Amino acid sequence: MSSDCGVNRSLKTLSNYPQLIQHYDYLKSVIKGKINESTVDVNGVYPNNELNLADIEIYGFDYDYTLAVYKESIDYLIYNLVSKVLQYPIGIHQLDYVPEFAIRGLHYDIENGLLMKIDSFHQIQKGSVYRGITKISDKEVEKIYGDLYISQSLIRPENSYPKMKQLIDLFSVPEICLLANVTEYFNQNNISYHPEILFYDVQNAVQSIHPLMHGMLDEEKIKDYLQNHPQLQEFLLRLKKANKKMFLITNSPYNDCGMKYMIGDGWTDLFDLIIVHARKPKFFVQEHRPFRQYHRETDCHLWEQVTKFEKDKVYMEGTVKQLLEITGWKGNNILYFGDQIYSDLADLTLYHGWRTGAVIKELEKEINTLNSEDFAEAISELQAIQQLIEEHQKRMENDARGKDLLKCLLHDRDLLRKRTKELFNPQFGSIFRTHHNPTYFSRRLFRYSDIYTAQVTNLLNYSVNHLFCPRRGFLPHERSVTSKFLEK
Repeated sequence: MSSDCGVNRSLKTLSNYPQLIQHYDYLKSVIKGKINESTVDVNGVYPNNELNLADIEIYGFDYDYTLAVYKESIDYLIYNLVSKVLQYPIGIHQLDYVPEFAIRGLHYDIENGLLMKIDSFHQIQKGSVYRGITKISDKEVEKIYGDLYISQSLIRPENSYPKMKQLIDLFSVPEICLLANVTEYFNQNNISYHPEILFYDVQNAVQSIHPLMHGMLDEEKIKDYLQNHPQLQEFLLRLKKANKKMFLITNSPYNDCGMKYMIGDGWTDLFDLIIVHARKPKFFVQEHRPFRQYHRETDCHLWEQVTKFEKDKVYMEGTVKQLLEITGWKGNNILYFGDQIYSDLADLTLYHGWRTGAVIKELEKEINTLNSEDFAEAISELQAIQQLIEEHQKRMENDARGKDLLKCLLHDRDLLRKRTKELFNPQFGSIFRTHHNPTYFSRRLFRYSDIYTAQVTNLLNYSVNHLFCPRRGFLPHERSVTSKFLEK
């Protein structure tokens, strides 16, 4: 047993339970052995829903963070550009971006100026609520909200703007850091401010720098921010060779130098349709916004009505309804990849029957953590304690010593949960789970994507006819093979 393990001390303190110590050692050993035997593939594609690629005739892609894989330097660029756009005290511009502070998927309470992590049941994860970069206590959180539960009416009210905003895409990570830094600066310097005004100022600034950012990524600077991705060309050529149609729908401006850097001069020949300035999610929900032809040489749009798409031309705006009418494509034969769950994937899944793939860049880091020895040690201890509690709780509740032991086990479980969380991110943990539930982010990811992966080129590890089958999980009332094995 590890020397820093809380349960070690708890069990030895109550020495009249030696059988539990032995059982704990056995459980931990078996669990750790199974974890070490099952390394997670960092280049894998993971299904939420059964998907047969043999049925897919058309592949669609977003650009930013989907085809374009950015370096960490892009976060510094976004942060610094937004900071300069804000007309705030000069001290704000001297606050540094902290790359390890925030994670994607957090919720921001617009009225109270609080940043937090919420699980799939709308419960706030303890120890993960921040005002600025200062963590606030669970007691203070309960005083603000009444308990540790966030009502649906705060996240998605029916008749007004939400009071909670989920920061869902990768542009949100530098946005979160700037929000936290500015809040901390105001609090530390006793500057009066309205959290809601601060939030909308930062949000508007982020939206304003999107075209500015792309304008700065010219041929000279593109390599400083964009990864050279040789597998991307290989992936797209394989789809083309398999007679798959391909299209690009992006909110970004036309970015010739980025695609040239990743694929080469003839990149447009790979795509049957290119749509820029799409204004997603409006592209997927509006019905009457016409397509316009984009003129690459003059960087402007033409005025003629678009009644057909030509392969060597670029289009802008439009709607998915018109896209399907003009092309005659059917939704269930289309697989569209994007990084933003709401603006890229949700409406396509709910209303149009497209198959969807989520590109989650952070998955690489998360899987590397899952495969680490530190995680195997911490999670095996945690699951062994959990198993002891489940199996012996009734018996321990029958006498005073047993109740003390149960109390110690629950305390040790909390310590190990904290230790496991910090392996992913010291402030907020994993983007995919809280201590014992999927996060609010995960719940949406699993609902709105058929498959997810860290990079779209991971599909090169599978044939174009591969059948993705989701893992069959056990419902709480079903027989668990794992638990029966551990009981032996």
